[in-house]
Amino acid sequence: MLFVLLVLGNHPATAPVLLGGAADFAILTKTGISTVPSSSITGNIGCSPIGDSGLTGFSLVADDATAGQFSRTTQVTGMAYAANFAVPTPSKLTTAISDLETAYTDAAGRTVSSGANLNVGAGSVAGETFTAGVYTWGSNVNFNSKIYINGSKSDIFIFQMSGNLIVAADAEVVLEGDGTGNGEPKNGNIVWQVAGHVEVGANAHMEGVILVKTHAAFFTGSSLNGRILSQTAVTLDQAVIVAPPTPAAANSGQSNNEIAVNKTNNNLIVGLVVGLGGGLILLGMLAFFYYKYLLLQAAKTKAAVPVNEVVIAPAGVTVANSKRV
Repeated sequence: MLFVLLVLGNHPATAPVLLGGAADFAILTKTGISTVPSSSITGNIGCSPIGDSGLTGFSLVADDATAGQFSRTTQVTGMAYAANFAVPTPSKLTTAISDLETAYTDAAGRTVSSGANLNVGAGSVAGETFTAGVYTWGSNVNFNSKIYINGSKSDIFIFQMSGNLIVAADAEVVLEGDGTGNGEPKNGNIVWQVAGHVEVGANAHMEGVILVKTHAAFFTGSSLNGRILSQTAVTLDQAVIVAPPTPAAANSGQSNNEIAVNKTNNNLIVGLVVGLGGGLILLGMLAFFYYKYLLLQAAKTKAAVPVNEVVIAPAGVTVANSKRV
């Protein structure tokens, strides 16, 4: 019984996609980032294995205080990193790119939550509302107006597609609370796993972490609250990218594997505590009912014992079946 309670006490919803060192970047790519000025990026940018020749349009200025570990640009609120910058930047980027690839594989391997989440709208999802879970398309996904992501701040949303993600000009992703009082979805908990490429049209707005196998293009005036993690290149045209706060684990130097182990251990501890608590409650209830059973049996035994009638008689007079008082 205790084992059953332990298992039931540790039944998590969709697990988050762990980004590891990639979570330290608003934009991270393998082959470069280009911008048509001026774009605005809140967070760090980086590229590896390509060097700083892959960062074009930024007018980079090396940071002398760190002996060239990163550069700065007026278009980035944060730092710009490249594989040919001073130590320890190369190893930092190698780890981040590896974690990017791991996160992509993780997101691509998740199981669709239900049949209703499979190939929604045959890939044309304008006007759709999505609740927490894993969604899968064996095609391109596109929308030309608003779509709605509805849930709470702790909900996880994973959108998988075997094709491209095409967001038309002026289209928009809207975040909505689910009415539980637990806030609205966080863009860091929304993941777009795209096997093809990503196009975000002029003045369109996106939310979430984009894990894209090839390139991502953000056209004039487009915006994203989230991250672009691309296995080739990213192009920006006067785009606005705002990264969510970096998870503490990314700053701690933990790898994805270490984060996953810690998360598993935490889940086991929570499950054990809940299971033990449930077990103690069950034992208490059993003890109470056993005590009540003993009282009932004692009452039945007492009622079954014959008691002689007590009769008060004068001295010297014998009364049958009585006790002399």
